[in-house]
Amino acid sequence: MGPRTHREPHVLGKLDGVPGRAHLEVRVVQTLERGLGRASPSGAPLEDVVIERYHIPRACPREVQMGDFVRYHYNGTFEDGKKFDSSYDRSTLVAIIVGVGRLITGMDRGLMGMCVNERRRLIIPPHLGYGSIGLAGLIPPDATLYFDVVLLDVWNKEDTVQSTILLRPPYCPRMVRNSDFVRYHYNGTLLDGTAFDSSYSRGGTYDTYIGSGWLIKGMDQGLLGMCPGEKRKIIIPPFLAYGEKGYGTVIPPQASLVFYVLLIDVHNPKDTVQLETLELPQDCVRRAVAGDFMRYHYNGSLMDGTLFDSSYSRNHTYNTYVGQGYIIPGMDQGLQGACIGERRRITVPPHLAYGENGTGDKIPGSAVLIFDVHVIDFHNPADPVEIKTLFRPPESCNETAKIGDFIRYHYNCSLLDGTRLFSSHDYEAPQEITLGANKVIEGLDRGLQGMCVGERRQLIVPPHLAHGENGARGVPGSAVLLFEVELISREDGLPAGYLFVWYQDPPASLFEDMDLNKDGEVPPEEFSSFIKAQVNEGKGRLMPGQDPDKTISDMFQNQDRNQDGKITAEELKLKSDEDQERIHEEL
Repeated sequence: MGPRTHREPHVLGKLDGVPGRAHLEVRVVQTLERGLGRASPSGAPLEDVVIERYHIPRACPREVQMGDFVRYHYNGTFEDGKKFDSSYDRSTLVAIIVGVGRLITGMDRGLMGMCVNERRRLIIPPHLGYGSIGLAGLIPPDATLYFDVVLLDVWNKEDTVQSTILLRPPYCPRMVRNSDFVRYHYNGTLLDGTAFDSSYSRGGTYDTYIGSGWLIKGMDQGLLGMCPGEKRKIIIPPFLAYGEKGYGTVIPPQASLVFYVLLIDVHNPKDTVQLETLELPQDCVRRAVAGDFMRYHYNGSLMDGTLFDSSYSRNHTYNTYVGQGYIIPGMDQGLQGACIGERRRITVPPHLAYGENGTGDKIPGSAVLIFDVHVIDFHNPADPVEIKTLFRPPESCNETAKIGDFIRYHYNCSLLDGTRLFSSHDYEAPQEITLGANKVIEGLDRGLQGMCVGERRQLIVPPHLAHGENGARGVPGSAVLLFEVELISREDGLPAGYLFVWYQDPPASLFEDMDLNKDGEVPPEEFSSFIKAQVNEGKGRLMPGQDPDKTISDMFQNQDRNQDGKITAEELKLKSDEDQERIHEEL
């Protein structure tokens, strides 16, 4: 409150020479007949201040005590209702210390015990007002004074910041410390509830450093120890706020401030990525390193729990290389060291995420990001097929499956997270293939080689040896596949390019033996009968795993050089003889 002009009434000040009482006796009444001008039933002069509390707020966290600093509005009238002074007319609150002689004694007593937003009607007898002298030109001698007062603020120089926790989340990853950077929402009011500012009205959080002089001292103190998602009520005395000057037109001088704060997030510029393992598989034999390609699901949220993205909502994993700069640095770091099947929480400070600018309309500037990650699988482009023997027959195994062999096997195929894809047990018979014939994915072909009949294996096949980046029907792109295989039977294959071989040397008179009717020509029927006889007699064998009639037909087509439907002696040649002639021609 500035210095008074010579025209300002001195009803607030104690008149020199008027003694005050040593004790503070206050009489409170609920009704008062103002027309009488006296509170005593006998009509005798009032001995003390008469107080009518005609509005008492429901909540009264503190009452005015001697030595407190108060801010209040008032109207002052005489017994006849004539107004002699009003703070409302000056649009300025009274701001003064109570009980130290700066007010008339009756006002000092009348303010004691008041609550913020309480309204009182005070009747102050002359000896507790301006006495027999009065105030020249304004208050006559021996005047009884009537005041309507509303208290708007109270504080004491011994006050500290008062923090009340309104809501504290069950999970508190960290608390605010000095030098931290915080993002919070707030509603700011004066002590009487008058709103002066709100971050919500601006549609954005208030972002600042703690303990670095960017905030008023009381807010610096009041935010300490808060958790993300916590709500607090912070009451700040003026000497820790805007003090004697106030702030603009919205915060008066000497005003206590009340902030209702919701902390959105907190980090420190020195923070690193924080990892929390939520679930770790027991059989973790390999951890992700830079250069691995990973498929994972995630939920991404801000520190206050606001979800900003989820791979689950797209029903598709996020697929990327780790440690290669394809994702934000914090995620690149946070995924390294993870196991297949692991669930971990990765907290990424903004300087390792999207920085001061944020991205899009869901991640604000300087936001801490929390990712709950489930690692589905990962591999390295240099990975081979991983083979683990589950069972090997105890008897000796002299011959194992090799390229060209015809094999029959059972298998179960799944993703590394256990998702079942395919199984030979769903069909009536085992799977049948010729190894090395490009009939199955390369990784499975490799994993079946070297097996004994009756052996069971577990195969882990990286995507570059499976279905690659595009996947296949029922198989996601870049998926690592898990096979459990059992070799049921094995037959020796034929050398490359052969459809039929003899166990011993072929007949010396091959064409004559094949020409059953001795007419110098071998039609398809004679050719087929001869080959089948050789097989039945145990003299030779056809390529396993193929339709015998189709194989014999292919053999006939190869020998029928001129494609006239019959084979002559000149056309019939063994493959070994053909290969020898080809070598001779090349030489």
